[in-house]
Amino acid sequence: MLAAIKKLLGIQPKVNFSELVQEGAIILDVRTKGEFGMGHIKGSVNIPVEQLGKNLHKFKDKQRPIITCCASGMRSASAKGLLTSNGFSNVHNGGRWQSLNYKL
Repeated sequence: MLAAIKKLLGIQPKVNFSELVQEGAIILDVRTKGEFGMGHIKGSVNIPVEQLGKNLHKFKDKQRPIITCCASGMRSASAKGLLTSNGFSNVHNGGRWQSLNYKL
């Protein structure tokens, strides 16, 4: 019962982003090319959120962990929703790329 309530409220267990990266997670930065060019997490993949739907084929393994990030967490949340609605089962919103970078 408690688990159902937490899920309904969007309360999830804390994610260890560093561990996910060690396990081969993709860091997907969904900011614009210009924003990405001004700074990003080393090794991250840049696909602006507006172009993500047309580029889902680039992610072959739908079970591989993907961590989305952006400037504020809004676009990365949208990207997570798009990925999960297209069958990707291990997607995590990393929020702001700078904050995520400190967690790695």
